Amino acid sequence: MSTAAVAADALGRHRSPEATPPSRRPANPHLKAVPTVAPAPTAAPRRRPRIDGATTDRMPVRGCSGEELGRRLAVQPEPATLRLTKRGRMLLTAVSVLVFGAAILVLGLRVAGVLEPGPHFTHTVSVQVAPGQTLWSIAQDTNPGQDPAAVVEKIANLNNLTTPADITPGQTLQIPVAG
Repeated sequence: MSTAAVAADALGRHRSPEATPPSRRPANPHLKAVPTVAPAPTAAPRRRPRIDGATTDRMPVRGCSGEELGRRLAVQPEPATLRLTKRGRMLLTAVSVLVFGAAILVLGLRVAGVLEPGPHFTHTVSVQVAPGQTLWSIAQDTNPGQDPAAVVEKIANLNNLTTPADITPGQTLQIPVAG
């Protein structure tokens, strides 16, 4: 006999039948009551420890995209604006830099006078060609500070010359002068 049964038997002798609860009282006086074995206690599910603080809500678990897992977000309509990827933004930036850079370059060259169409001639003077003179030397003498190539071209157009070698000493030419 087990120790639990011996203890229950000893305890049962000292109690009166009225003190024993009816569920434990034997139905037949000749039968002995056998103590019932209590079922093994079931383990309660483990719970996460609560963190004391300003809120009693559970801490949100965030997914890779930043949205909380297990909760549904309100569906927002897609904006009608254009959404660019990182590559698209880089391409747009590069194209913008090129366009603005080209505009600044053209304006800078225009201000510097490199892109000017040529000198603006205000009037013409008559010059007689001396022996050994060329159109180039005449252009430099009459229009100092101007591009001699543009002046030679203008002299050839005004005097109907096909080549700069068409001039002869003593010939009178109309020479444009920049004002």
